[in-house]
Amino acid sequence: MRQNAQQIRFCKSRDGTRIAYAVNGSGPPLVRAANWISHLDLDRQNPVWQPWLSLFSEKRTLICYDARGCGLSDREQVEFTIDRHVEDLEAVIEAAGVKQFALFGMAGGGTIAVTYAVRHPERVSHLVLHGVPADAKLARGDVEHGQAEIQAFKFGWAKENPAFRQLFTSQLLPGATTEQFDAFNELIRLTTSPANAASILRAFFEVSLRETASLVRSPTLVTHVREDGRVPFVQGRELASLIPDARFVPLESKNHVLLENEPAWQKFVDEFNEFLSTLPTKASVSELQALADLTERECEVLDLVAQGFSNPSIGARLGITEKTVRNQVSMLLSKLGVSSRSQAIVRAREAGYGRKS
Repeated sequence: MRQNAQQIRFCKSRDGTRIAYAVNGSGPPLVRAANWISHLDLDRQNPVWQPWLSLFSEKRTLICYDARGCGLSDREQVEFTIDRHVEDLEAVIEAAGVKQFALFGMAGGGTIAVTYAVRHPERVSHLVLHGVPADAKLARGDVEHGQAEIQAFKFGWAKENPAFRQLFTSQLLPGATTEQFDAFNELIRLTTSPANAASILRAFFEVSLRETASLVRSPTLVTHVREDGRVPFVQGRELASLIPDARFVPLESKNHVLLENEPAWQKFVDEFNEFLSTLPTKASVSELQALADLTERECEVLDLVAQGFSNPSIGARLGITEKTVRNQVSMLLSKLGVSSRSQAIVRAREAGYGRKS
């Protein structure tokens, strides 16, 4: 597949970290949550990532970015937590100016994507997850193995001797050709620093998606290879069972990152394209658009309405008058196309509002 030219831009996350992002292609928007091995300049020339990026930008506008600490994004004095990673995705989406989009996440990028989809259900029309665990290593109690791997990343990532990187790559791509294997090894070295690699890995290893996944409301496709040497197949199957109405597709492969020359890749392509070709019902589209068009203040009021707070209580919490709250609630009813506060509460809770304590 031919790749379109990409435009690299920069935005700032909530904590001031500069994030590099790129937009290319045309058509409905697809956002790729960052894999922690990412480099906007180098990924497009890498024989492992080329087919993925070509697929994503074919007939779509692809928005992707480098994770904090990686690629062209800021690498120094960066904090690595899942919340920060989600804030980076939020910043990229706002900078790119998209309101509704399909969202793809692989491995750690899937953790970011699931968390974002729960926080912003009105934005995500389709959610696609590949190779994502319900419980990462430390979260599922594999502490000794997880800690050892973190230390290995810290001390072995950038060494001239590629032995460590080859061990890691062999988990991801056991079926790779020599060219693919060597190119991915080199990409690992250039993507980030040893200290950043260890810190990023630790942040993702500590995450369990069990509670979060059950709150996903976007149509979801989950794919996972049966003989994944990086993320056990049972973890992907478990994640799919936790997400309401998710479609789960097992893929016959040993490669965590699918390769273009294997049958499982074409199976993924077919499932991916078919899934994204399905659209929400007309009512669902209008509901999503109404929620996406709410102002920040209206979102705050709606969230408190969904939690059951009265107008005086909302006013006290937000520091505004009861009359202002009443006017904003009236405007919310109009924008949401409902005639009563109770209907607004149902609509809001279906979209993920009202869950904050």
